Amino acid sequence: MDSAHTTRPTARTETETGATDRTAARQRARDWAEIQERMLVPLYEAVYSRLDVGPATSVLGLGCRSGLALLLAAARGADVVGLEPEAELREIAQDRSLRVLTDVYRELSSGRPGTHTLVTAFEHLSCAADPRALVHDAARLTARGGHVALAVWGPEERCESASVLDVARRHGGYDAFALAAPGAVDSLIADAGLRPAGGGRVRCPYAYPDLDSALRGLVSTGVFDSAREFAGERQVEKELREALFPWTREDGSVRMENVFRYALAERVR
Repeated sequence: MDSAHTTRPTARTETETGATDRTAARQRARDWAEIQERMLVPLYEAVYSRLDVGPATSVLGLGCRSGLALLLAAARGADVVGLEPEAELREIAQDRSLRVLTDVYRELSSGRPGTHTLVTAFEHLSCAADPRALVHDAARLTARGGHVALAVWGPEERCESASVLDVARRHGGYDAFALAAPGAVDSLIADAGLRPAGGGRVRCPYAYPDLDSALRGLVSTGVFDSAREFAGERQVEKELREALFPWTREDGSVRMENVFRYALAERVR
């Protein structure tokens, strides 16, 4: 409820609204880069170690966001490039001296399709509107003999963040574990004409110094966007706080143990 001293916002012009939206988008991108991005480092490193990523590797990151996974590959000597549709995340990646393009179609039409020895979809697959199309694009961008690396959430019962992600499912219809079902990723790989080449599971705890950081980090993933539009920001934040309560420690920090799965596939033709 508004207090008697709350000033209600006046009607904004289109320019003012656009400026406000851009400011919010930039803040969310910073929250991703400063808080959330590091959570999947064990996953990135597991894939790179498994495939011996190094100077002979050309890595393309689909949905690379602000580019930490690409930086880790570059540190191993790999040639890296990313594709990221969100301008604010792309700007952060470019500020890190990474080459990041706007979308997959630009890369496919750039005269370089089928030249990357490793194409990754670390965060993008579980959020894609059409996961099947994304894997097909990944296959087309991979050199013969090269690999596609796909990452999804592990079994729901092994992920303590499941109760938090359920807020996105109930209000926005986002099912984080849809591709965790047995055979779901394997079907995508087969449909794209790729050959399965192994995989694994990796522990990726979500750990935050305090509840505010946890909220900002989780919202920065974008998976709660539809829920916020449907139920409102206040309601979603209230439910997220409630869902995070069991994972909040005495010192105020928040930690949820999670498992992610990665699947590798080889382009053979």
